[in-house]
Amino acid sequence: MSRDLRAPGALTSEDAGSWLRVRRYAVPAWMIEQATRHRLAGDWRAACAAASVEIGFDPAALASRYGTAVADAVAEDLRHFAPDLLRWHLPRVGGGRTTLAPSRRILLASYAADGGPRRGRRVPVLYVTTFGMVDGPQRLRLECEPLSPERTGGGRIDWTDEDWTAARRFWDARCTTELRSRYGPADRLPFFRPDGTPLGDGELPTADPGPGDAAGRAEWAAVLSARGEFVEALAVSGTALDLDLPERSVGSPEHALASLAASGPDPARLLSEVRLLAAAGAGNRFRYVPDWRCRVLLELPGAGAASARDTEAGAPLRLRLAEPDELRGVPRLPEYAWRPLPDLQLLRTGRITPRALHPLVAAALFPGADPAEGPSGPAAPRPVRVRCTGVWHEVRSRGGVLDVPHTAQEQQRERALRAFGGTISGCFAVRESWTSGEGRLPRALREERRDLFLRAAHGDAPGVLQLLDAGVDPHVRDAKGRTLLHMLTHLEHEELLPRLLAAGLGLETQDDPGRTPLLAAVRDGGTAELVRALIDAGARLDVTDEAEMSLSQLVRRFRRDDLTFVRELVDERYPDIGADYFDEYMEWRDEEDADAGEEQQDAHEDEPFDGAEEAEGAEGSDGAGEGAGDR
Repeated sequence: MSRDLRAPGALTSEDAGSWLRVRRYAVPAWMIEQATRHRLAGDWRAACAAASVEIGFDPAALASRYGTAVADAVAEDLRHFAPDLLRWHLPRVGGGRTTLAPSRRILLASYAADGGPRRGRRVPVLYVTTFGMVDGPQRLRLECEPLSPERTGGGRIDWTDEDWTAARRFWDARCTTELRSRYGPADRLPFFRPDGTPLGDGELPTADPGPGDAAGRAEWAAVLSARGEFVEALAVSGTALDLDLPERSVGSPEHALASLAASGPDPARLLSEVRLLAAAGAGNRFRYVPDWRCRVLLELPGAGAASARDTEAGAPLRLRLAEPDELRGVPRLPEYAWRPLPDLQLLRTGRITPRALHPLVAAALFPGADPAEGPSGPAAPRPVRVRCTGVWHEVRSRGGVLDVPHTAQEQQRERALRAFGGTISGCFAVRESWTSGEGRLPRALREERRDLFLRAAHGDAPGVLQLLDAGVDPHVRDAKGRTLLHMLTHLEHEELLPRLLAAGLGLETQDDPGRTPLLAAVRDGGTAELVRALIDAGARLDVTDEAEMSLSQLVRRFRRDDLTFVRELVDERYPDIGADYFDEYMEWRDEEDADAGEEQQDAHEDEPFDGAEEAEGAEGSDGAGEGAGDR
């Protein structure tokens, strides 16, 4: 297996390409501008709406449930909540993809009434969740409730928790300057000169500069990692690695070491981040699992509250291999605690400039630099050269079509040729590939198509509209055969749907798996408003997906309680449509879930609720809303 060679501290070429696209598409400049304007005006709800964050709780009910102290603390945090900044820093799928890591629960703040740690007590927590599909909508949901059984929207989800309660720099506008101190000392960031320009590889240290040069020592750890000396890189950063295999192990020390190194952790930051987590009450033991044969337990010496004090004396962090049973109940090490900041890595290699960063990120990392503008917006379509009948022609998106330099008669002749099974070529083959998603496109047109669909996938409706206004042909299909109507699952549809229908896009057009836009909306997380709009526009209800499931069955399979009206319509008009096996399976699954739900409820009846006495004595508390934390 070939290894992706990289400079010390740099991203792999694949990861660099992914993060470059994330930074361009995931948080567009208009979103940053609108969310910031609303936040500064004191309207946190509008800021959330601008950043596509749904609000799943009623702040007005917090006082009666948890007490005025909790309600006031939440209100103060919400006033400074920067949802666009949160979206900027959220974990991504990786591996060439740019979407949010699915089924993540990001814990932002805990509101224990006595200020103590939350673990083991059902205290209210402010958190956001991501959608449960890798390619699903990029909407977020903001909640404030105790961390209860993993249920949402009537369905069970196995959440992966990311504890950001000790990392407010990622979401709290009051704390963004902490980003600078977490990635380097006051004099300069590792891999950068004091003025913010990147160091060349020849300027990196060739030996350990000693503890007096924190930036240089971080660079030296990266140099050691790039050489394959990962154990030494950890050691120079204050972390000891124990590769003794547990009794029940299917791996080897060599495999464990290779897996750890390949996962790309930043050795220079592990100890300091774990110390902060321990000081915040998250514990002094964390699990890190690069793959199923390499399970690592990170431990600070000492236990309980004393561990944070002990680590201040310079005691090292210990990493050792562990069995699955030993990690049960141990919190997961948050991704930010071990992954290098991608912005710094992209800046160091010249892939982006500080002006392209989120303004709060740029101001924190490079306080003396000019204000950032955020990611660039869509570019207007450009002419593309195509070899056609022995000469070079220019084709381009213009006026809502992929324009080709051929007369109406020539185009009619090519259509007739294709209708009779002939082979088309040149400009006409390019246009056919553009509208079918099949065949090859010139590189510039592939980039134009990718730009459009990446903006759609990340919910950038203004960007998509801007491209359509610039003349991009809306009949384009991506490599999966999806049209822009299929992508409405990810977008605000109110302006786009009528425009696409007016342009002639078909409601019954199928993508490669055979799904219509309505099937995609029901199956892949489209809003109830979008589903209603598609039905009102005339979308057929008697359709099935590639597994022969009807719309009614999909509503039931994905627990879309918000789409009960679809199920009722389909069952009334087409009672016999869909796979025969599915209803029997669903009856069995519902029985299993009901039994599991009763067990979870019993397990939580005796759990303590921190602050319960204060909540019971609060003015107006009459038990209203009891159980909302157990949804």
